[in-house]
Amino acid sequence: MRDSTLVTLLGRDPEAQHGLVNPPVYRGSTVLFPSVEAMERARATRAVTYGRIGTPTTRALEDSIAALEGGYRCILTPSGKAACNLTLAALLRAGDHLLMVDSVYGPTRHFCDHTLARFGVETTYYDPRIGSGIRALFRPETRLLFLESPGSLTFEVQDVPAITAAARERGIRTAVDSTWGTPLFFKPLTMGVDVAIQAVTKYIGGHSDLLMGAVTANEAVFPRLRAGIEEFGAPPSPEDCWLALRGLRTLAARLQRHQQSALEIARWLERRPEVSRVLFPALESHPDHALWKRDFTGACGLFGVVLDGYGEAAARAMADALELFGIGASWGGFESLVLVSDPTPVRTAVPWKAEGAMLRLHIGLEDPEDLIRDLEAGFAALRAAG
Repeated sequence: MRDSTLVTLLGRDPEAQHGLVNPPVYRGSTVLFPSVEAMERARATRAVTYGRIGTPTTRALEDSIAALEGGYRCILTPSGKAACNLTLAALLRAGDHLLMVDSVYGPTRHFCDHTLARFGVETTYYDPRIGSGIRALFRPETRLLFLESPGSLTFEVQDVPAITAAARERGIRTAVDSTWGTPLFFKPLTMGVDVAIQAVTKYIGGHSDLLMGAVTANEAVFPRLRAGIEEFGAPPSPEDCWLALRGLRTLAARLQRHQQSALEIARWLERRPEVSRVLFPALESHPDHALWKRDFTGACGLFGVVLDGYGEAAARAMADALELFGIGASWGGFESLVLVSDPTPVRTAVPWKAEGAMLRLHIGLEDPEDLIRDLEAGFAALRAAG
């Protein structure tokens, strides 16, 4: 079955739930067993044994995401940031070397530069467009290679198959933050990646009302990953798992609307004289469009806009003038968002150079014509402040 059908079916068992369409919220810490042997047997399998490591609601969501990702199993975390950082903590130890993409999500970079460094892990940042040239950066102590495609803020698409093939030759594990593509539009585990990470907070949740992450791995890596992540004792709540399952049901339909509106608005922005570049891999003008077309089956609603000669003050004036675009962090919900962004402080391998200030836009589920009118008013404020 296609993913658009699977999202309506996964994680459901009406026959076991008195015919109810959706699974209930199972809340609890203590799980009782009829005998010591039964408890020991449960611990040796994936049975529910203690609330901290999951309830049937948790399992339903984990199994659903693993199936969509094409992975062996999934483990949930309390946020997308936790999913990234706990993966790093589980797979690295003192003395290891980490290769981290230079366009990675800022909080993940902070974790590498501060927490991992404090525990004796060295991080080298690499050009997101390095491809198979990544081999030149391998060391004997390199244990993990982390990708994010497209990259945060600057939206470079990585050559995931080439990079993972090079890593496998040396026995180096690979992990990718693939939140932008979602499990519907991008399936890195089928391209040789060992671990696929999602910020469930974004499109799977879809309504800007929960925080959660998901880490899905192949069979070889999952036992170590699960053991490492569970050491931190930080599960998401069953209520949030239930909300994520509900969001999953409409994920395919929402993504199609996000993509359609984003493409319409991005093409309109490309024609604006105030705009130098639109950083959206689904556009033919994007330098990595061919890679995106090869590896992805769709695009979400998040992209960057580089202004033509306008500085940060003018960009701020534009953002402030918008009414339908809220000013806020995160993305992936039903609402459109805008942020004034500057990648310069968080790039070291490839310094960021641009013709002007940059905006990050998330195109929500509003009518694109209304969003365009809002952006027109924003450009008037931009010109007045410019």
